[in-house]
Amino acid sequence: MDAISPGFTATHRSFTANRISGVLFGFGNQVLFLITVWYLFWFLRDGRVVMAEGDWILRDCGLAVLFAVAHSVMLVPRTRKVLTRWIPPAFYDSTFCVVTCVSLLVMFFAWRTSETVIWRAEGVTASIIHGCFYCSWAALMYSLALTGLGYQNGWTPFYHWLRREKPPRREFKPRGAYQRFRHPVYLSFLGLVWFTPLMTLDHAALTAIWTAYIFLGSNLKDRRLTHYIGQPYQQYAQRVPAYPLIGSFRRILGKRGRTAGDRVGADTSGSDAGRHPRVAA
Repeated sequence: MDAISPGFTATHRSFTANRISGVLFGFGNQVLFLITVWYLFWFLRDGRVVMAEGDWILRDCGLAVLFAVAHSVMLVPRTRKVLTRWIPPAFYDSTFCVVTCVSLLVMFFAWRTSETVIWRAEGVTASIIHGCFYCSWAALMYSLALTGLGYQNGWTPFYHWLRREKPPRREFKPRGAYQRFRHPVYLSFLGLVWFTPLMTLDHAALTAIWTAYIFLGSNLKDRRLTHYIGQPYQQYAQRVPAYPLIGSFRRILGKRGRTAGDRVGADTSGSDAGRHPRVAA
């Protein structure tokens, strides 16, 4: 029997180590994602219970901005292009999810609560607000499912890597709420930060920063998808408003009407031009 060469053995060991590392990273990311969602739910519903000491405003605002910056930078096409020189494409979405989760968990555990109360709802009013909060969570899950939750948290590309398969390319085919407005995920997230029966000063700061970021993020997402998809997305953006009621205001003001180009855009979503690598919230 021929002896196995040292070079082959070293290559086999390297392949095995990479495979094990990938499996641990992929599944570990999913566990981290579930833990973060759990903490996010209770943090936004009930707030942090550690009272503020000293200059909490700079601390909390910095933590809120940290998430916004980390989330946005990882979604920039140039960032993806640079980082995929070192990160395998199958694990970029998982890495994006890890960065997002870590920035949120740091915020949860380092947050400090202000004693200043802006409003406190009780009784039926509090129940209604909590109901709206739960509905916002349901809307968020629904919206993420429409765009592919498995791409948002990295599961889909990791799953196909695990099976040694090439992940399917995602097509630009707006459906459900995305046929009515362009940013259901962001709108749902607005509900999470606004629907609270107890609005303290620190939560108000968080709400203000994340509301501003959501509208900025909407614009960045439109630019990002225009970069990936091109003319079909531009036509979609002309035909479908960013948020509910915006289209109605435009029709009232006479600023935008449905054009022949818009109708063409409705039929190009299944073409090759409508294919793109990622649609992330």
